[in-house]
Amino acid sequence: MKCQPLSLLYNIFATGLLFVLLIAVSAKGQGATVLRLEKEIPMPGVEGRIDHFSVDVSGQRLFVAALGNGSVEVLDVRPGKRSAEIQGLKEPQGVFYDPNTGQLYVASGGDGKLHIYNGKSLKEQATLEFGNDADNVRRDPQTGDIWVGYGDGGIGIVKGVGQKVGSIGLGAHPESFQFSENGDRAYVNVPNKFGVIVIDRQKRAVASRWGLGASLANYPIAIDDTSRRLFVGCRLPARLVVLDVTSGRIVAELGTVGDADDVFYDKGRRLVYVIGGEGAAEIFRQRDPDHYERIDRVSTASGARTGLFVPSLDRLFVGVPHRGSQAARVLVYKIEPAGTN
Repeated sequence: MKCQPLSLLYNIFATGLLFVLLIAVSAKGQGATVLRLEKEIPMPGVEGRIDHFSVDVSGQRLFVAALGNGSVEVLDVRPGKRSAEIQGLKEPQGVFYDPNTGQLYVASGGDGKLHIYNGKSLKEQATLEFGNDADNVRRDPQTGDIWVGYGDGGIGIVKGVGQKVGSIGLGAHPESFQFSENGDRAYVNVPNKFGVIVIDRQKRAVASRWGLGASLANYPIAIDDTSRRLFVGCRLPARLVVLDVTSGRIVAELGTVGDADDVFYDKGRRLVYVIGGEGAAEIFRQRDPDHYERIDRVSTASGARTGLFVPSLDRLFVGVPHRGSQAARVLVYKIEPAGTN
């Protein structure tokens, strides 16, 4: 009989401890997200490295620059299959589908050309020469102009079908770049200049240059216009560097997946997605503009370092190259709250 009170106290303590732990786990998971693999879209016969993506949201089509294969793969997202293919390209790198005009732009690094296609028929409408190493392609949201990074250090500006309207010299090859939607700046990763070059879009001139401290090999970049933060993926070492775009000041440095080639900011959830060829995608939560925490890491595949985040579809697409028994394909991840899958 004397042991019963002690046993009762123990049970009460254990029950209370379990309750506290459950609350703590629930609080930690609240608002967290995970990437759930929804499907895989095969790309049979595609060899070599996969580069950048674009999307036709209304048509649910994904455009994949298959650099090593010399093709652009057109994938139908809904059934999860390839619907068309543009062949005969020399190392396609950048690709952009413009929903306003229905035109598809493809930059091929092997011959320095920008190919312009009818987005529906996929018939080529024009070809522009940029010397060599035509790379990333973006659309200026303010003017509708198409920007193309190319060569040993330039941004070419194109209007309409095949009309060059300007260029901006950078002094070294530009990698990924992003536009501010709330201002007149563009931000360009220039690894050989060891940092980010800021462009004044109205003057079409370099406005500033920002360093990245001890971080090198900066290739992907994303922007949070609301908080005025820039997310720069570096490979040496593997870091996500966060900059204040009002000053260029480094506000955070986070260890991340290796060989990163695409970074995306999800402003609805305040998340940053990093895709790396090391074979993983990582998610960081933005607690406030200067503080971040890693909340998820999902294994993908070796060499899978490029993809696309499409907010309107709530999907993250990741390109997987053919390596040995690893088939070329695109992984389709649905973004969900933790605990719902």
